[in-house]
Amino acid sequence: MSSLVVLASMAAIRHAPPVSLAVSGIFGSVSLVAWICVLIPQLFANFKAQSADGLSMAFLIVWLLGDMTNLLGALFTHLAPTAIALPCYFCIADTVLIAQCAYYNHRNKGKPAHPAHGEPSEQSPLLRRESSGAIGVATAEAVAKVGPGEDESDNANGGKQWLQNTLCLVAVYVVGIVAWFISYKAGAWDTSDPTPDAPEEVNNPLEMAGLTLGYISAVLYLCARVPQIVKNYKEKSCEGLSLLFFMLSLTGNLTYGISLVAYSQETKYLLNALPFLLGSLGTIVEDCIIFVQFRLYSHSKRRASIE
Repeated sequence: MSSLVVLASMAAIRHAPPVSLAVSGIFGSVSLVAWICVLIPQLFANFKAQSADGLSMAFLIVWLLGDMTNLLGALFTHLAPTAIALPCYFCIADTVLIAQCAYYNHRNKGKPAHPAHGEPSEQSPLLRRESSGAIGVATAEAVAKVGPGEDESDNANGGKQWLQNTLCLVAVYVVGIVAWFISYKAGAWDTSDPTPDAPEEVNNPLEMAGLTLGYISAVLYLCARVPQIVKNYKEKSCEGLSLLFFMLSLTGNLTYGISLVAYSQETKYLLNALPFLLGSLGTIVEDCIIFVQFRLYSHSKRRASIE
């Protein structure tokens, strides 16, 4: 009989979380999965090419600074748990990607740029230099004959890549939802108080410092992608960049923003979360610009720098 009373009391305490917290948890879980996976495509692309020429180091460094200030700001302003866990993980992931890029840039620094096809270098044999024009004409004629077929092949490969990337995004959502459901069943979201805890002090120094860091983080996030966009524009190429990297970034930012808003709709909380929302949702616009660049420069190769 006593065991039944204990079970009944436990069932009374354990109940489903409010809808707002459930939505926040689900989208926060999806965001966490997206951010955990976001750097993997770019790390693999760099490894496959044995080069990091496609990435702007200024983009990565400013992004890391944004994550660091984001983490401190989230801690000081008592944001949702996912808003604290994400920048904490991302500071580590940013460091790994920066280290990889620095390694490839240092290793490839002394390597001469490969001459373009049909353009002889100083070490090329004289006979080959003299015949390079004829070879170039013959190559151009051959390309002209098979050009349409190559275009169709490129379009097919592009469509296949978009399909694979879309399936990856669907998998991220599925894994995120399943992860939240498992954590819910394990009791991680059980609560007797349907509203999230709010800071007791209204304008304590830590909270004000957190807001300041949040706005600094938002500015850094908004500025981070600018060097990458400019680099792509100057070189008229997105070669070396992983499209899935930016698709996961957009997904992570979107679900992160939804998670923050769903966690609480109190005015004070939303004001605290405002800088983080600006930094997260504002970069979505810049990601869309990069998507347009992928489309415009889809057939362009990144020019090797010889300075």
